[in-house]
Amino acid sequence: MTVHSQGVVASVPEDAPRKPAGESQTPPPSGSKEVLQRPRGRRGLPTGLLPYLLVAPAVISLVVLLGYPLIRNVILSFQQVNKRELITRKPEWIGVENFKELLGSSDFWTVVVRSFVFTAVNVLVIMLIGTLIGILLNNLGKKMRLVLSLALVMAWAMPIVASVTVFKWLFDEQFGVANWVMRSLGFAGYEQHNWFETGTSTLVIITVLIAWGSIPFVALNMYAGLTTVGTELYEAARMDGASGWRIFWAVVFPIMKPFFLVTTFLEVIWVFKAFAQVYAMNAGGPDRGSETLPVFAFVEGSGQQHYGMAAAISVLTIAMLIAVMSFYFRLILKQEEEQ
Repeated sequence: MTVHSQGVVASVPEDAPRKPAGESQTPPPSGSKEVLQRPRGRRGLPTGLLPYLLVAPAVISLVVLLGYPLIRNVILSFQQVNKRELITRKPEWIGVENFKELLGSSDFWTVVVRSFVFTAVNVLVIMLIGTLIGILLNNLGKKMRLVLSLALVMAWAMPIVASVTVFKWLFDEQFGVANWVMRSLGFAGYEQHNWFETGTSTLVIITVLIAWGSIPFVALNMYAGLTTVGTELYEAARMDGASGWRIFWAVVFPIMKPFFLVTTFLEVIWVFKAFAQVYAMNAGGPDRGSETLPVFAFVEGSGQQHYGMAAAISVLTIAMLIAVMSFYFRLILKQEEEQ
């Protein structure tokens, strides 16, 4: 029997069907079956296929824009393409002769050593000064941080050719600011001093130029990374009596290690392949004394019209860069495994 809310007892026939104890008493939701059922006309993409479809346009663009020229360049490195072949449009297949000539040339190895030293000095200066400025940004007040950040962004955003023009004015032989500063400080011999007289002095000026344009990237990224370090870590280190250098080495550096690895990796690539700054400053001169590998390949190709040789230089440059970068790849992968 059942008892209604009014207190009336009603009997229920014993032979009436009863629902199991575990079955819900809630009536089925009202609505059409089309709303409850999944449309049969449309099918979703497989879960494993969707990421590849999203990446496909970028991969196709890279293959078309980079893959084809790279393959053509490798083929050209095995051919002799000089003035005569360029006019007749009949390149001569010579195999690995271009590579043999390069590997046996002292001029080529001089440029290789110069390129690696130039890259190492630039990356060291950029990472050191950029890290110090990043720490400075983290410790400045809001107004001074804003002023310094704007100055860094303006230097970073300046076009390469414009910055090269400014530096050539600064180091001009007759009206340059550098000669005026040296004379004002009492140094003799800086009356119309030629700062581009040797390849070494030219590379020093180019190093200053590249560092000036690359330091903002490192400094701003360093500051962004430091904002993720908790202040309690600094306070705990100071309570233990740690100095500023000790705090950086024991607290900041382990946390920022992935930043240093990735940023150094990018800076090595950018500096090693720097072309516009070196060529626009003095065209690799004087007497080809400031040429790096990209400029060396360009001068051999467009200047000397030895296009097969220039292609071989670029292939060897890519191979050297990949060999150097493999070391950093291993460090980055090891860092990811440790995390």
